[in-house]
Amino acid sequence: MDIAVLTSFLAPLLPALLRPGQQALETLSGQIGAAAAEKVRALWARLGPKVAERPGAEEAAVKVAAGEERWTGTLALHLEELLDADPALKAEVAALFADAVAAAGTTVIAQGDRSVAVGKSVTNSTIITGDGTVTGG
Repeated sequence: MDIAVLTSFLAPLLPALLRPGQQALETLSGQIGAAAAEKVRALWARLGPKVAERPGAEEAAVKVAAGEERWTGTLALHLEELLDADPALKAEVAALFADAVAAAGTTVIAQGDRSVAVGKSVTNSTIITGDGTVTGG
């Protein structure tokens, strides 16, 4: 499991995940669908309390949820340390993450100014982000 991918997957969902209750589940369902929302909630139910136990990790999650993208790397580092310290938790989170991704389908999230997201592959294409042009081939 790639921690950066896990963090990128969770980042746009954190505003809903950090809120308790039915409204948060409804928000998630609207974002990614009901089946995927249940899987993501199960993932966060296992991972969230561990994040809350680490003040730096919790702060990073709150900052990422508030849209402060520069904290995404900090959150990823905390998640990596947390999961590396507990191999059983890491294996469980990896399985829950795989289930959540599978339930979400081929959802691709581009986060940040002028970001580009690709679900499969891009060849012989031009991607324009506003800063310049990158030609794939």
